[in-house]
Amino acid sequence: MPDSHGERSPEASLSLVDATMIGMGAMIGAGIFVLTGLAADISGPAAVLVFVLNGVVTTFTALSYAELAAAVPKSGGGYAFVREVFSDFPSFIMGWMLWFAYMIAGALYALGFAPNFIELLHVYGVAPEPGAVGAVALPVVGIDVPVALGLAFVAVLVLVALNAVSTAASGSVETIFTATKVSILVVFVAFGATSPMFDSAEFQPLFPGDRTALSLLPAMGLTFIAFEGYDLITTVTEEVKNPRENIPKAILASLATTIVVYLAVVTVAVGTLGADGLADAGEAGIATAATAFMPPLPVIRNGGALVVFGAVFSTLTALNAVVIASSRVAFSMGRAGQLLPSIGRIHHRFGTPFVAIVASAVVMLGSVALPTESAGNMSSLFFLLSFIVVNGSVIKLRRERPAMNRPYEIPYYPVPPLLGIALNTLLAGVLVFYLVRTDPLALALSVAWLALGGVAYVGLNQYRTAA
Repeated sequence: MPDSHGERSPEASLSLVDATMIGMGAMIGAGIFVLTGLAADISGPAAVLVFVLNGVVTTFTALSYAELAAAVPKSGGGYAFVREVFSDFPSFIMGWMLWFAYMIAGALYALGFAPNFIELLHVYGVAPEPGAVGAVALPVVGIDVPVALGLAFVAVLVLVALNAVSTAASGSVETIFTATKVSILVVFVAFGATSPMFDSAEFQPLFPGDRTALSLLPAMGLTFIAFEGYDLITTVTEEVKNPRENIPKAILASLATTIVVYLAVVTVAVGTLGADGLADAGEAGIATAATAFMPPLPVIRNGGALVVFGAVFSTLTALNAVVIASSRVAFSMGRAGQLLPSIGRIHHRFGTPFVAIVASAVVMLGSVALPTESAGNMSSLFFLLSFIVVNGSVIKLRRERPAMNRPYEIPYYPVPPLLGIALNTLLAGVLVFYLVRTDPLALALSVAWLALGGVAYVGLNQYRTAA
């Protein structure tokens, strides 16, 4: 339906369940499958505490998102909130950061989908192992394209096409895929917790050897991205039915469920393989644990195959969620006049932000060329910075507009947002310190993207003035 300016507005076609699944689909991505072993390598059996503490840290920010979404029911997530309380340039930079963070996260999910899909085919003898799969020569152009890269492109294109033609269909796919992967993790936990291999002694001592409680911090920085996702729900606020009530519910329900699932999975993994065994398995830690204690299942050959199957669904749901989120941030910026006007329009036939989806897909596909580790670090840094600003936004809005309608209010205000600012700043500082020593490219690319944003801001202002 048209808004007050004659432009068509997004249609509210997503239910509370759909909105919750968007958040869970983004959070329960490949992270829990590949980061658990890496966390155990850094912090030992205290890897369980790493996920507990990250859950606490992110809950403070989630409460801020819930209050802001209820008070400012506009699509665009953190960008929409910052634009409500800050001036033009800070809100543009916020949107510019979030847009890129979601797009490069999508590229990472697409690249994560490819080897998992090939491994799944390998389990059933359809394809060789991922490391043995080469390239395919494209006809006419004569270019050799790695199969994994081609699969990543196909995954993005299929989900972009789905999102471009129907928001309701993309929401339904997200719900089905997320329910499937959560069910797989529930099966993993059920077999592991009842396995003779599970031994609570694996958690004693909690900090073996020369490890101390300080080892929790770098492990938290590494795994924090696994808790990013509930914020995606607020990017589609105007497409959710009864958003003032349902968005806060979806945020808190998705985060609470995800934390419970994470803790159960990590506890079972450490309790069966032990922290050292989990660390030795690295990114394949969860699959190794499942293979060790799960019996053969009908159709699924072993526990490892089941986990690979879950990883395929996890990467696809996370990819679909960030396709939704990145396009809605771009759409909101275009509608506010901070990107090209065409990006901020709803398609007359499909009722979706078609141009915003296509524009986001182009950058997402281009982002697969970035070094994987650097791209992941950039995404984590931008999300941490955005969370700091969102917590600041809820405080600023409370002070400037105390009588504003707030269907949901943060309990014990202002403690949660203040803690959110402090803890996210701490993690961002730890990450920057880590990047200075190990990945200066990620810092350089981050600064370059922000500088490009400054140029784009000036250019778009001149374009609007000339128009």
